[in-house]
Amino acid sequence: MSSIILPGRRRGVRDKISRLHWPLIILLTMIAGAGVITLYSVAEGHWQPWALKHALRFMAAFVIMAGIAMVPIRYWLAMAYPLYFASLAALMAVPFIGVVNMGAQRWIEFGGMQFQPSEAMKIGLVLGLARYYHGLRAEQVSHILYLIPPALMIGAPVGLIFIQPDLGTALLLAATGAIIIFVAGLSWRIGFAAVIGAIAAGYSAYRFEILKEYQISRILTFLNPDRDPLGEGYHLLQSKIALGSGGLDGKGYMEGTQSQLKFLPEMQTDFIFTIFGEEFGFVGAVGLLLLYFAVIITGLSVAMNTKSHFGRLVSTGVVATFTLYVLINTGMVMGLAPVVGVPLPLVSYGGTVMLTIMAGFGFVMSAHIHRDQDMYRSSDL
Repeated sequence: MSSIILPGRRRGVRDKISRLHWPLIILLTMIAGAGVITLYSVAEGHWQPWALKHALRFMAAFVIMAGIAMVPIRYWLAMAYPLYFASLAALMAVPFIGVVNMGAQRWIEFGGMQFQPSEAMKIGLVLGLARYYHGLRAEQVSHILYLIPPALMIGAPVGLIFIQPDLGTALLLAATGAIIIFVAGLSWRIGFAAVIGAIAAGYSAYRFEILKEYQISRILTFLNPDRDPLGEGYHLLQSKIALGSGGLDGKGYMEGTQSQLKFLPEMQTDFIFTIFGEEFGFVGAVGLLLLYFAVIITGLSVAMNTKSHFGRLVSTGVVATFTLYVLINTGMVMGLAPVVGVPLPLVSYGGTVMLTIMAGFGFVMSAHIHRDQDMYRSSDL
């Protein structure tokens, strides 16, 4: 259904800056700061090659976040579908012009820089689904005919990402889409049936060898890390050793033996939480998780306090993506989830993920700044 947008009172730039969610900004900066000091430690006390770039990328991403926040949420409503389809087009281009790294074709290179379209799709999907459900009446949300478009909107990018192959990102994207649909008002009966269907699909993928051999091996290693301690189980076992050796208060900054002696792989990306836990112990690890929890609660508070249905769904979708990042990564390094390539947001090294997270919170900030902006659906009038 079409939407009727009532612009409300126009706000100047200074007024918008004052209305930025500064507690959320402080929380995000503290988490990124934890990433900088950990990357400095991983590099044995050097700013290169990771810590300085991480700090500079955060500052650049912060400017982008602030820029997105300044734009009224009603304009992002108008741009939601174009941004979704642009992200989908970039994903479709990967098999033809994508760059292969570490055996996977996931990146597009231009201007000497590499960009991962699947990261952009995490925001594009949130915007697209929020725009779709903004125009529906409550009774339409659970109607089977109105479930077909969002199913296609989710299924198309998930399928493209799965064949790259990138199972972790595909699952994260599917989960984010499902959360937005549930928040939009999907009947719990349909939701329960969907969960059963997802479990059946997962079993079928395993039973009929749809998954890659290495993906099946990761699942088996998750269930029993000792089956191959020097091969597939090496990463997980070393991660558990590092976390356990940190004890209550840690071995001390830059004193972690597993990291300094290079026992842990991918220390600057997927396993960076392990380094933090080894050096700062249980207290430090819990402290970092509490920062993440505070960001999640703050983001949900923004969602609940905005008048716009679109802004509410976008904020919820961004927070859901952020939460899944944290849960999957920390669960992975603690042996509570299979090892997949999902980084720890704002702490792991990586420019595209940093941009995705900060841009996402830019939309949350826009919803917060313009929280009193009326964006009525035509069905509500």
